[in-house]
Amino acid sequence: MELNDFLDSAAAASRRSGPQDTIVMSTRVRLARNLRGGAFPGWAKKPERVRILAQVRAVVEALPEMVGAFAASMEDLSLLEKQLLVERHLISREHAAKSAGSGLVLNQDESLCVMINEEDHLRMQALKPGLQFRQAWVAIDRVDSELEPALNFAFSDDLGYLTACPTNVGTGIRVSAMLHLPGMVLAEQINTIIQSVNKLGLAVRGLYGEGTEALGNVFQVSNQMTLGESELVILERLNKVVLQIIEHEENARAVLLEKKPKMLFNHIGRAYGILANAHSVSSKEAMNLLSLIRLGIEVGLFPGTTRALADELFILIQPAHLQKPRAERLSGDERDLLRADLLRASLKTLNRPLDRPSDAGGTALDKPGKE
Repeated sequence: MELNDFLDSAAAASRRSGPQDTIVMSTRVRLARNLRGGAFPGWAKKPERVRILAQVRAVVEALPEMVGAFAASMEDLSLLEKQLLVERHLISREHAAKSAGSGLVLNQDESLCVMINEEDHLRMQALKPGLQFRQAWVAIDRVDSELEPALNFAFSDDLGYLTACPTNVGTGIRVSAMLHLPGMVLAEQINTIIQSVNKLGLAVRGLYGEGTEALGNVFQVSNQMTLGESELVILERLNKVVLQIIEHEENARAVLLEKKPKMLFNHIGRAYGILANAHSVSSKEAMNLLSLIRLGIEVGLFPGTTRALADELFILIQPAHLQKPRAERLSGDERDLLRADLLRASLKTLNRPLDRPSDAGGTALDKPGKE
């Protein structure tokens, strides 16, 4: 099966919903595991990587959760296909750079993905829309339990699971949430929040993880250490911090609406004006302006429109998704022109923003609840 035929459309992906998804776009729980007695991927020679890929892939594909899954070796995927997977947050940028001896298995609803021979022999992850740490943990813990008897993971009674990176030793768990935080960015509170989160031993990264920019005002919050604490303790800490961030973001939006409405409406109106009329737009500019459109939808400036429109465009304007229909590589300038054409056409039916929020607007100001 071809990857293009397997992946959900951007429209379908944008309609996935979950608790607190006004601000929490998605949550992820990832586990790092290695096989006992095998060299880690960074040290293993190609024949060993190929052998381990075949062994692990066969076991993963046999799982009940992977019936009808997409499975491939990285060398069999084109550069465009790899980038599509990165843009959907299904694999890492590092895994996209792999070739022979590395691969992946992705389940039908794209909620479970196992990267084979990335930095570790297995990087298995569960992804859920909205704030669903516990649900993601239950899903990936079940996969881990099913795999362990068949694969004999490297484990130390003193240290826990052994991993290529020392910061993953122990539980091997990485828990993260992708958050849309335009209110705090506009209110100039985001740096204070990032510093506070860092002091709690958590990391704040950009749209595509470590070393990337927070395009579209999207930030990833995750744990940094995995040794010395149980998975549930780590999950609860992340859940508590994310709920606090949600409250700060909602408060920032409420204060902007109350005390600086013209500034807020000006940002949203300008974003609409540029995207609805521009003939060349870079990926970075489009992401940042779409973030404001999404905010405008959520605070009620675009009545009758759901944020699924903005979320779909977040996906479609990415470089690989732009090139996908043409099945060819385009230059940066060509992508900027094509991106602008797509945005103008998509926003043609979107009326200009109101001068004040509509009562039929989004739920951006609802109080955060617990899972």
